[in-house]
Amino acid sequence: MIVYNITIKVSHNIVDEWIAWQKHEHIPETMATKMFDDYKMYHIFEHDDEEGATFAIQYFTSSIERYEQYTSLFAPMLREKSVAKWGSQFTAFRTIMQTVL
Repeated sequence: MIVYNITIKVSHNIVDEWIAWQKHEHIPETMATKMFDDYKMYHIFEHDDEEGATFAIQYFTSSIERYEQYTSLFAPMLREKSVAKWGSQFTAFRTIMQTVL
């Protein structure tokens, strides 16, 4: 199992709207690519600070090829849409992991 993890810090003043957007728009659009089989979204408590709340969204896929297809065909457009909507009110970093146990 391949896990595509996105850790995002979101400004406090947009958290509720951002979560609703993830739930109703961004995550469904990402899942509609058919490159991922499931996802989970987490609120990371220990990283909350004055700058914003921290979340992790994990997308699960069966192969590195599907992940690579996502990054080449879909990720740039989805990232552009995120920046167009939220500007500098969030920061994100991404990791790719493989299930070991």
